[in-house]
Amino acid sequence: MAPRSHRQGPAAPARPGGSRRRRLPVRLPRGLPTGLPTRLPMRLALPVLVLVAVMAMLMLRGYVHSEILADHRVRPEAATDKVPEKILDGGPVIDTRGGRTTSLRIPDRHLVLTFDDGPDPTWTPKVLDVLKKHHAHAVFFVTGTMTSRYPQLVRRMVAEGHEVGVHTFSHPDLSYQSKKRIDWELSQTQLAITGAAGIRTSLFRPPYSSFADAMDDRSWPVTEYIGSRGYITVVNDTDSEDWRKPGVGQIIRNATPHGGKGAIVLMHDSGGDRHQTVRALDAFLPRLERQGYTFDNLTEALNAPSAHTPVTGSDLWQGRAWILLVQAADGVTDVLVVALAVIGASVLARFALMLLLSFAHTRRVRRKGFRWGPPVTEPVSVLVPAYNEAKCIENTVRSLSAGEHPIEILVVDDGSTDGTARIVEDLGLPDVRVIRQVNAGKPAALNRGLLNARHDIVVMMDGDTVFEPATVRELVQPFGDPRVGAVAGNAKVGNRDSLIGAWQHIEYVMGFNLDRRMYDVLRCMPTIPGAVGAFRRSALEQVGGMSEDTLAEDTDITMAIHRHGWRVVYAERAKAWTEAPESVSQLWSQRYRWSYGTMQAIWKHRGALLDRGPSGRFGRVGLPLVSLFMVVAPLLAPLIDAFLLYGILFGPTRQTIGAWLGVLAVQAVCAAYAFRLDRERMTHLISLPLQQILYRQLMYVVLLQSWITALTGGRLRWQKLRRTGVVEAPGGTAGGTAAGQGRRAA
Repeated sequence: MAPRSHRQGPAAPARPGGSRRRRLPVRLPRGLPTGLPTRLPMRLALPVLVLVAVMAMLMLRGYVHSEILADHRVRPEAATDKVPEKILDGGPVIDTRGGRTTSLRIPDRHLVLTFDDGPDPTWTPKVLDVLKKHHAHAVFFVTGTMTSRYPQLVRRMVAEGHEVGVHTFSHPDLSYQSKKRIDWELSQTQLAITGAAGIRTSLFRPPYSSFADAMDDRSWPVTEYIGSRGYITVVNDTDSEDWRKPGVGQIIRNATPHGGKGAIVLMHDSGGDRHQTVRALDAFLPRLERQGYTFDNLTEALNAPSAHTPVTGSDLWQGRAWILLVQAADGVTDVLVVALAVIGASVLARFALMLLLSFAHTRRVRRKGFRWGPPVTEPVSVLVPAYNEAKCIENTVRSLSAGEHPIEILVVDDGSTDGTARIVEDLGLPDVRVIRQVNAGKPAALNRGLLNARHDIVVMMDGDTVFEPATVRELVQPFGDPRVGAVAGNAKVGNRDSLIGAWQHIEYVMGFNLDRRMYDVLRCMPTIPGAVGAFRRSALEQVGGMSEDTLAEDTDITMAIHRHGWRVVYAERAKAWTEAPESVSQLWSQRYRWSYGTMQAIWKHRGALLDRGPSGRFGRVGLPLVSLFMVVAPLLAPLIDAFLLYGILFGPTRQTIGAWLGVLAVQAVCAAYAFRLDRERMTHLISLPLQQILYRQLMYVVLLQSWITALTGGRLRWQKLRRTGVVEAPGGTAGGTAAGQGRRAA
């Protein structure tokens, strides 16, 4: 890979695990006004489109499942003054089309079985099987919601000679609804029926209806309006009352007409457990057939033209498109529910592991008399790669000079244009060397420093990071164990006074440091932070030094060291203070590079999954955990908030809010424990709920953008973060004089 240069751009930010890359110059075509808005990059547009599509699918799912616009009011009985007497005294088939006011009865020895509220995936097939067994026809008054979800059942109804009718889309009491809402209920149901079976129907049954003599001054105007839209209203005159579940025998008695009269019988194939209905139907049909009854659909019984009209052309394709969208919404929602279960389980599992293993790690390293091995007192080399760090470099170098451990300081100026190297030289501090090189990127700068280092232990830090006096001493003590090849320090946010700084402070303390304790115990630490890390020189040479293969060279080198059999541990007392991004755009740029670089490192070291020995152990333990907790879980985490919003709007609201608060409570416990371990003030945790919500969305977009960049072969450009140089270690050591110089290496 060719060396990366960042001459054209400003300096790179510091982070636990930082790196630098050049920023390519942007050249606009001639004649294009610079003030015009530019097109949204595809890698930004696609995550937004995915979010919009997911929310649209959830809204469609809620709509189809009667969770949006549902109206469960039922109007009590009203006066009947405005209802014509011939309707009240007439039959169950009411025709108000074209201004007519007529009703019809079913001829003697004919039964029209009607089933409401379906189709149901469990009970409708059983009802159809019984009807087919006895060669009977019926009318199914279907809702648009159920038809949209189970179109194959409506298709079967029509194919087997049954008629279907409209029972509205979401089953509201139409006497409460406006004409616009009524038209919507009718048209949406017809759209679903068309998509399912390729027909339209002229039959309609209003929800909550019963006999013709129950028509009142509230429901009659609706019936008249329905007729004006071309529908025949069908109520019933024999109610099986199967919805009460009175038993098979009672259902049969309720459904049997007296004296051989014809009837329209009301039953249900949906709305709950209908096994009594199915059993009653299987006994009822042969019994009445022996009494001379025939079981027809409505138009057969009335010797009238079919209620079905075939649909062709664009209307048919609109119906099919609707069914396809609903099926897609249900499928996507099912997948999202599984994904939510995965993310919920992984989040809880991660928190449980973090708590248990962090506790184990803390007990081990804080117990009385704990030592990594013989005290490490020999001098070490500190490498400080710097590119345009004029605002920060003096604080950084002075903090090192004030340290308690003998060191040599090598500042590798990577082609800075702001006088970074001159500032260091003007300090006149002993044992501080400045190495200049043509701009080649952070990995090249570190490798150059490694070639010039004099000692066997090498500390690496960023040019905007500040060490405490004890940082280097604490950082190198684990090398008393000859098995240790690298050590991760405790990176902390120095500029935590702003809200976004406080959020990152929570993330550093809770996420990074609890994670490192966990990974230390599991022996699969994925990243030595670029802000504060130490390496055994022989381990670095064994893996070939810092690599430019990925944007996260710190993660890359850490994984490589694991694969060569070295232990990587965490030194909690080795604290370094770094300047975190101070705006959302800067944070976005930083996390985008982290995420993309981590994915590159995981892919580069995927072969460890099949290796033996230490490499195989890291591949089969470390890589899955890193992939799950750092790539998959953050990508799916916004589902927690998406389903929270869905549950609040459409229910079950109480259970949804309770589950979300439960997850937040677990997070709060982990955060409080992490803050206690690091002896941090708890006041910053006040913003934890908002931090969790916003960070999930940010990390989702960043990770999805990283996936898109990887899959499309895009190349990520470095964007320099603006530095202020205000970060100091507690006590102000960064800005002090050369105190402590007597402890530096000769």
